[in-house]
Formats: sequence, structure tokens, C-alpha cells
Amino acid sequence: MARDTAILPVVIFGARLRPDGTATRTLRMRVAAAHVFGMGQGRVMYMPTGGPSFPSGLTEAAVMERQLVGAGVPPDAILAEETARDTLASVLACSRLLRQRGHVGPVAVATSAYHLPRCLLLMRMMGWRVRPVPPPRLPAAQDWRRRWFWRGREVAALPWDALLLAVHLLRRGK
Repeated sequence: MARDTAILPVVIFGARLRPDGTATRTLRMRVAAAHVFGMGQGRVMYMPTGGPSFPSGLTEAAVMERQLVGAGVPPDAILAEETARDTLASVLACSRLLRQRGHVGPVAVATSAYHLPRCLLLMRMMGWRVRPVPPPRLPAAQDWRRRWFWRGREVAALPWDALLLAVHLLRRGK
């Protein structure tokens, strides 16, 4: 990806795995939405992000990578980021990888609808022009109480992560 703005990175934010290391419905839907989006673009580099899950030890990124390959994505069109344990860490790690590879163009962001505003804001704060990937049409949670739990969690997480990132950027001197 060295200074190649013709390649669009598609960052796919992870979601917790089941205890046996398999993907949850939420994770499968995020990857499927990213894949459908990517097929309608020129050249893309899928960037699944998410660290180890316990007790399986598998990473969210590796499970997403396996799903992408199973859907026909060539392995060389995937750059997995397997260290991040949360959204903010994913933003920082993916930004670092993209900059190391000389990427200067826009970045597409794939996640669930409830999580998308936070991911877009954090990526913008890191200096990226972002393109939202249309989220899965089905809600991440099937039960309305769980949907409202996740939405409520984002209400608190968005300003908190934005504050943490702002402090990080100030300390870095950006």
C-alpha cells in the first residue's frame, strides 16, 4: 500500500468471540457488510482488527480473516491487526499500520450501526478521511433490551474514548 491511494483500506472493527472461538452473529454480520461493500469498490485492503479472546486464545481479527478468505477474498488483500483489545486500541493500531505502509487516502470503516459513530469520530480524530461502510441491515442484537443496552453503552463510550484519544494526541504533540 505504499503511497497507493488507489487501494481503499476497509477497517473492520471486531466484536467479542464466543468462548469456543467462533464468531458471534454481530461479528459475522460486520464482516459480511464489509465484504459486500468491498466488492463494489476498486482495490481494497480489508483490515480486520481485534485481539485475543478468552478462553479460546483466538483473535477476533484471525476469525474475521478466515471468514473473508472463506468468502473468496485473496489472503494478500487482508491485513489483520491482532493486538487491539478495544475500539480505541483498534483505531490507534490500524492508524499506525496504515501510516507505516504510507497510506494517505481515505479509509472505510465497517462495524455495527450502534458502534459506527464512535469509530468514525475516532478515525477522523486520527486525521483520516473516512467513508462509512453501510452497516448490516439487521440489528446487532435481536432483543430490544440488548439493543438499547448497546446504544446506551455507546452514549458513554463515545465521549470517553474521544477524551482519551485527545489526551493521547496532545501528549504526542500532534
